[in-house]
Amino acid sequence: MSTKADMAIAFHDKGYNCAQAVACSFCQEFGVAEEEMFRIAEGFGLGMGMMEVCGALSGMMMIIGLENSVGDPEKGRLTKGDTYRKVKEYVKKFQEQNGSYLCRELKGVETGKVLRSCPDCIRDAVALTEEYLAAQKQN
Repeated sequence: MSTKADMAIAFHDKGYNCAQAVACSFCQEFGVAEEEMFRIAEGFGLGMGMMEVCGALSGMMMIIGLENSVGDPEKGRLTKGDTYRKVKEYVKKFQEQNGSYLCRELKGVETGKVLRSCPDCIRDAVALTEEYLAAQKQN
């Protein structure tokens, strides 16, 4: 397991939700205060509180946006479409690994069959985020 995955699991064990655990694991690389990221990601846990899009996956998407966005509303059109394509690619990878990207399906709420535990989703989201960031460094 990567150091980032260890960090994310430790955060989750301390009470961070899945989105917070993933996103806060990458704060240092982006110069974002952990407390700020914690607050930003809070509403994305438990599939946005509705068991929709997996929170760990939402944390991953936040980091993809941080890495890819031009960070300027006047120039946002330059990166927005590219960011959407990259998010779609990595959501698809997560779905292929885990059988779904929806919290309720991953947890087996309707079927009784758990596809993936929250800690495993966190590990997978961190690994995919690391894969994405490594690919960006090569480009």
